[in-house]
Amino acid sequence: MTEYERSRTMPALPEHVFNQASSVDQMDDWLPRSLHVRADDLPAVTVHEDRSSEDISALLRAQKDQMRLEWGTREQGSYAGWLQVAGIGSGASEVTVHLSFFDEADDPGAEAVHDALDQSLERLEQNVRLRVDDGTGG
Repeated sequence: MTEYERSRTMPALPEHVFNQASSVDQMDDWLPRSLHVRADDLPAVTVHEDRSSEDISALLRAQKDQMRLEWGTREQGSYAGWLQVAGIGSGASEVTVHLSFFDEADDPGAEAVHDALDQSLERLEQNVRLRVDDGTGG
């Protein structure tokens, strides 16, 4: 098993960040550009991967009281992850994303994963800023 983790501080309340991150309809705005999530009957979702043109059955659970998202593949059991939002005071938050690949064949490698996580967290921060700046708060 290979695991990766990245964190980023965001200038918004944790509730605003979590609302943005956990909205299935807005996940395409911040997830890696090659992944697209469609809600089936939550927690069931379908993830479309552009690179392979595959639709993958997955589970996505949002635990608002813990400000945590958890996800993973269903049939294959090859991949799982979580996103945790924590308030750090002064209206700011820290977001941590953790990925686990259970099969080496599914692991794209450290550089690719770290780049994708960094870019996703940057896009999430941009989307949160837009929502906070326009007054909708997520």
